[in-house]
Amino acid sequence: MSAFLTVFITVFLAELGDKTQLATMLFASDGSQSKALVFAAAATALVASSALAVLLGAAADKYLAMLPLKLLAGLGFIVIGVLLVAEHIRA
Repeated sequence: MSAFLTVFITVFLAELGDKTQLATMLFASDGSQSKALVFAAAATALVASSALAVLLGAAADKYLAMLPLKLLAGLGFIVIGVLLVAEHIRA
């Protein structure tokens, strides 16, 4: 249960305020759309994208087990951060 809570809290917090949530809020604010339909469609899309992430993660674990994936992911985020800061400075 501890692993479930860790994943749930991490993903829940990561999703707060992101583009997916903002798009869902915009669809829900449209008076012509059923709120239940918007919820069902958004929930299904999130389940499908999470399933894809799990499948890709399992494949990565299987085929890339020798690579330090956490290190590579961390370096990738650092590179993206540096690029975003550089873009901000240039603007």
